[in-house]
Amino acid sequence: MSQVDLHTHTTASDGRHRPAEVVRMAKEAGLAAVAITDHDTVAGITEALAAGEEYGIRVIPGVEISTSAEGKDIHILGYGFRTDDPVLLDRLVSLRQVRTRRNEEILAKLNALGLDITMEEVEREASSSPRGDGSIGRPHMAEVLIRKGYVKDLKEAFNRYLAEGAAAYVNPPRIGPADAVRWIHEAGGAAIVAHPGLYRNDRLVLELLDQGADGLEAFHSDHDESTARHYRTLAKSRGKIVTGGSDFHGTRQGVTFHGRVGNRTVDETVVDKLLAARKL
Repeated sequence: MSQVDLHTHTTASDGRHRPAEVVRMAKEAGLAAVAITDHDTVAGITEALAAGEEYGIRVIPGVEISTSAEGKDIHILGYGFRTDDPVLLDRLVSLRQVRTRRNEEILAKLNALGLDITMEEVEREASSSPRGDGSIGRPHMAEVLIRKGYVKDLKEAFNRYLAEGAAAYVNPPRIGPADAVRWIHEAGGAAIVAHPGLYRNDRLVLELLDQGADGLEAFHSDHDESTARHYRTLAKSRGKIVTGGSDFHGTRQGVTFHGRVGNRTVDETVVDKLLAARKL
């Protein structure tokens, strides 16, 4: 069967590799297709599509929209939407502005904890490789924490300071996940609830499916086999699509954030199901 990775990030948001590099990695991993799903931006899609032509691999335009519900970050993946839809593009700009405010609040917490880290340092880290209109995120802060010796690796940076419940975690007001589903649908795409196992809230996940989400990302680098089976069953119980992807962000010092490209995959027929579910 032809396998696809439907969840990757590039330098257009908070990944460490340019879109063309991620596409090349997908080709080298033997995949039939890869989706580029940067946070709240489609800035990497054009480069990725060109790389797909060069390397002979199918590229699926996507996005991962940041939302919040019941005090938790909830992410909604979009596929097959109109990437030039002016309403969606304006909405994504507004989400990136929220991300900017969140970054400032996280840095204030880190400073209050005695960690000397500035926005200028984070911006330099984010610009260390060419970017489109990429957004700055927590992985860039983690890189600065590593470089300055406050933590030894990405895992420690998130566990101690940046992950949900950690010392400097901030969750500002955002749109709700049902709004993100609607935005994707209005732009002609299919909407998938990303990594539902991380939320530990099946009631919310089921509500989103019942409110119109087109499926669940059952296969994810942070889901073990039992978790993947659980969400595959949950999605199928509602007649919804089951997707999967690595959530690749990059590798530093041998540590890969979430998982390498192709670490989690689904059959290419899932892409056809996503495109068939579009709200054209």
